[in-house]
Amino acid sequence: MKRLSEATLDALPPEVARPAYDRTACGIGIVHLGIGAFHRAHQAVYTDDVLARHAASKEHRDWAIHGVSLRGPGVRDQLAPQNALYCVAERGPGEEKLRVVGAVKAVTFAPESPEALIERMAAPQTRIVSLTVTEKGYCHDPASGRLRPDHPDITHDLANPTRPRSVPGLLIAALAARRAAGAGPFTVLTCDNLPHNGRLLRGLVLEMAVAADPALAEWIANEGRFPSTMVDRIVPATTQEDLDRAAQRLGLRDEGLVVAEPFRQWVIEDDFAAARPPWEEAGAQLVRDVAPYEEMKLRLLNGSHSLMAYLGYLAGFETISATIADADFRALVRAFMDREAGPTLTLPADADLEGYKSALIERFANPDLKHRTWQIAMDGSQKLPQRLLAPLRQRLAAGAPFDILALAVAAWMRYVGGRDETGAEIDVRDPLAARLGAACAADGDPAGMVRNLLETREIFDEDLAADPRLREALTAALDSLITRGSRATVAATLRKLES
Repeated sequence: MKRLSEATLDALPPEVARPAYDRTACGIGIVHLGIGAFHRAHQAVYTDDVLARHAASKEHRDWAIHGVSLRGPGVRDQLAPQNALYCVAERGPGEEKLRVVGAVKAVTFAPESPEALIERMAAPQTRIVSLTVTEKGYCHDPASGRLRPDHPDITHDLANPTRPRSVPGLLIAALAARRAAGAGPFTVLTCDNLPHNGRLLRGLVLEMAVAADPALAEWIANEGRFPSTMVDRIVPATTQEDLDRAAQRLGLRDEGLVVAEPFRQWVIEDDFAAARPPWEEAGAQLVRDVAPYEEMKLRLLNGSHSLMAYLGYLAGFETISATIADADFRALVRAFMDREAGPTLTLPADADLEGYKSALIERFANPDLKHRTWQIAMDGSQKLPQRLLAPLRQRLAAGAPFDILALAVAAWMRYVGGRDETGAEIDVRDPLAARLGAACAADGDPAGMVRNLLETREIFDEDLAADPRLREALTAALDSLITRGSRATVAATLRKLES
């Protein structure tokens, strides 16, 4: 079967949407680091909409994207033979819409030529460098938010500044080239699920820049712009079944296919160093302060996802939709939002909290997404501090109940032990997997596991780890998960909440 490409676009069925503009006329204005499925289903779609709206306008035409893979050539190998075209399969309950996205014009693999990437980032026409590199791409300590100077990529980049491999190293090298050329900085636009993500990345870049070149650090501090963002769209990993299903409808093979729910949201702090696309015309929200939006999403959507990922996986549920279809798990998620996560929020002025929570439950229940609990469970050491530990800390400080938050953290502890409830091995994907597994194995009783895991300073601050209320709650929840299992523990937790 032929591949999707510029040459085969006209062979697509008429119901498949395709780029409504001349891609050859679009210049590249955005370099995106970490061109995985989420970016292609989210920011690239917004940009594709802008290019279509301004097909005849030179002012807004030069916003095509140069996508960059940092850790593997897979996406480059998928998209290069397709002229960087790919489909988004938008799946609502019982309905699927296919759309070819053309906003990405080039895809490269950074380690093959970091010099060429830095040149592209430093080019005057590049006005935005955006990124979705996941939490572990920041080379930082999630508990403190500080740069890890001992991270192998950071030590490498400080010794080899012209061939960087870390995100902060790449940004510093390109910004240094812009400064040397007498040009202004590009805007650094992070789109990862981290609290105050722009401010966090700015701090990491400045920490590293001070070590590399204090004068450059001062220039970045004064001239650079790192707006914060909040992004939201559920994008499960693409499966072979997804590829085959799309090929049947397209009549073409698309190796770059991504699957997503219909819902999408993008909130952006309106603080740019130079021009930007009019993303608001495609539905993005440009605001003064992103924090209330990101907090609501991190704690309600992402926090619920983590809760379901660990408890659901342990209970034998393969997907989020299967987990939320269980009445007890659905009730637990709603109680988590209503009783523990929701009360910790400072809400945006336009927030409909009850409507948002109800919409989340329905989004989780979408059976066509097949968002795997195992996928969401990945990299928990990087996710727990902002999704669960931040609201947990607030509940402790307020002397408020935190039973469900403690259960979610205990479920993570049970999961990283590496064995499920049947004794089968869990494929734990986490930067700290070996250490976490050893901490569980070193002292297999619940109290010992809690004690050992709370010593992981990359996750738990010392004061939080030392709180006897937390230790007691985690030990009791973990003991129940080990002795009774996830389903029985969820049911018992609901009975306790109702009493």
